[in-house]
Amino acid sequence: MDVILLEKVGRLGNLGDKVKVKGGFGRNFLIPYGKAVSATAENVARFEARRAELEKTAAERRSGAEARAVKLEGFTLTIKANCGDEGRLFGSVGARDIAEAISAAGVEVAKSEVRLPSGPLRSTGDYDIDVQLHAEVTQTVKLSIVPL
Repeated sequence: MDVILLEKVGRLGNLGDKVKVKGGFGRNFLIPYGKAVSATAENVARFEARRAELEKTAAERRSGAEARAVKLEGFTLTIKANCGDEGRLFGSVGARDIAEAISAAGVEVAKSEVRLPSGPLRSTGDYDIDVQLHAEVTQTVKLSIVPL
């Protein structure tokens, strides 16, 4: 299935690229979420007419993400959690907990923007957490989990 991307999609392409994707990925994800349209002649003409508007919107999203990244630069976060004698947490600290703590400190961050590649954190200590605010904008936040 050929589609035209309406925004940058990681590992796939940039705004305006015509790419070939599997049918299910195009029908079930890209098109319903407004990230792409099927590459018919009519849609190509419609896209070219809207290209400037879409590029302006993409630039505004990126500049907004860069502004939030500047606010997060050098940001240190401390979360208190119940733990045992050896520093193992009773439960875990996940992306939702981190996003809520950053938002409470004054910078709006969604749960989906917090990257925890090895899963939830289950012990006390200091961690470097990546916050991906845009496909091209990632900021590192220092997180310290301390006993309650």
